[in-house]
Amino acid sequence: MAPVNGQPCLAHGPRGAVLPAPRGWVYPGPVADSDADARRYHRRQLGLAAISTLVGTAVLVAWLWTGAAAALATALGGWLGGRPAVVAGMLAAVGASSTLATLPLDLLRGFVLPRRAGLLTQPLRGWLADRGKGLALGAGLAFLALETIYLLLEASPRAWWLWSLVVLAAGTVVLTALAPRWIVPLFYRLTPVSDPELRARILALAARAGVRAAEVSVADLSRKGRAANAAVVGLGRTRRILVSDTLLAGFPPDEIDVVLAHELAHHARGHLYQGLLVQTGLLAAVLALTDRALAAWAAPLGLRGPADPTGVPLLLLLLGALGLATIPLSAAWSRRLEREADRVALDVTRAPAAFVAAMERLGALNLAERRPNRLKELLLATHPSLEQRIAAAHEAERRLAGLA
Repeated sequence: MAPVNGQPCLAHGPRGAVLPAPRGWVYPGPVADSDADARRYHRRQLGLAAISTLVGTAVLVAWLWTGAAAALATALGGWLGGRPAVVAGMLAAVGASSTLATLPLDLLRGFVLPRRAGLLTQPLRGWLADRGKGLALGAGLAFLALETIYLLLEASPRAWWLWSLVVLAAGTVVLTALAPRWIVPLFYRLTPVSDPELRARILALAARAGVRAAEVSVADLSRKGRAANAAVVGLGRTRRILVSDTLLAGFPPDEIDVVLAHELAHHARGHLYQGLLVQTGLLAAVLALTDRALAAWAAPLGLRGPADPTGVPLLLLLLGALGLATIPLSAAWSRRLEREADRVALDVTRAPAAFVAAMERLGALNLAERRPNRLKELLLATHPSLEQRIAAAHEAERRLAGLA
């Protein structure tokens, strides 16, 4: 049922069972007075992201322009010797400088603004711990990727980008499979659904959608903020259905079903595999263009060749800039898949009214923009706008009424 005067909310579970709200969590109900609040929040987030990108770019350019990269590479070569060690040292120094330069902006984007908007309740210590884990994970993956690229640049100067594509694409598949067991638990506590009726209902919904899942788990999003969500993560035997405790506590069963049906639809329609293929194609373009740029710019920048570790800042610049250029394409593909998942969810549940209610509730909780700027939507949005999704649900309602 709906929250009353900000008091802890109890959601009705399967067949009238009552699911208690997570301990210490208060369901806030609709919190945005108007779409202006959401637009203002996202405009600030986008502005800070743009500034952070510019600052990070300036740091990389400074490493090359001032000769600091060449001096450090020479010093590391004398201290450490081999190319892999020099590459690791360069990545550590360049990455640390960029992280420190953008840390105030990351703090504003990730902690201060969400905290002021009511999206985040996590204390600063907890946020910093999560940020540290994220940076450590990202640094480890960047280390493996960069060492692989430089090894292949030296071993196969002409075809390094093709071999790198194979290795990086395979690594992405492995990470996707390992995410439920090794990555998600780094940031959220996952516990098996203890209510047998709830678990049976979720698995029955998955069967109707045509998806087999190994487990159904609850993620403790309430420990960090008010956001509610669900996800289906992993591949094959590692596939796991995740439901946030906030979703179970704040949403009635029919709305939980449509949210889960949307997530299940991504797997039922093979969206995960399609996404991996699209990302692999975009990565191929990025690596091929990077190969051309390295060959053209190595000598003018004083590098001994594309495989010279002095060029670590250049390689990071190229991969970052070209990666940014692919965002509109990947975002457009993502919106296409999200629209299809919405259609499948509506067909499976035949509950357009519940879909609309869930979208409204999620939009308020997650401070989603109802009508984002059209250009920003085309370039960056991974999901259709809230109004578009609700309009599609109303159309499905009319279609289902005509079939009745």
